[in-house]
Amino acid sequence: MIHFYEHSGIYTLETELVLNVPLKQAWDFFSSPENLQKITPPHMSFQMTSKVDKKAYAGQIITYKVGILPGVKSNWVTEITQVKNKEFFIDEQRFGPYKMWHHEHWFDELAEGKTLMKDKISYKIPFGFLGHLAQVIFIKKQLKTIFEYRYQTLEELFNNV
Repeated sequence: MIHFYEHSGIYTLETELVLNVPLKQAWDFFSSPENLQKITPPHMSFQMTSKVDKKAYAGQIITYKVGILPGVKSNWVTEITQVKNKEFFIDEQRFGPYKMWHHEHWFDELAEGKTLMKDKISYKIPFGFLGHLAQVIFIKKQLKTIFEYRYQTLEELFNNV
């Protein structure tokens, strides 16, 4: 499930997926920043540029380059702002293509060793009307494609699809 909505000039994307693995296994995978490359579409040429040797922790800075358009790469700096072990973590863009990017990752343990994973991304695009036009023409579609790829990959990794 991928759902978009707009409020006060901010766009929000919400997704959820049930993983057929226990909470600890899901948490271990998602709280390791180096796994981000595994769930990012290859056409985006994702490249982590910072040394990341620990699981996500509050205050952690992660830098990377990512293709935002064909032939156009952007430097992106995020900070892990909050972490509650095996429950949630939040990353926020400090520098990058968005005017604002706030990404919440939520994990709920379900029966039979399954985990419900939810993402909530609130973002604002720069350039006023032109940014809104970009959202309508390609940003929304690009984010949808990224999360569809992510969930297809997660289905293969954890749900034996």
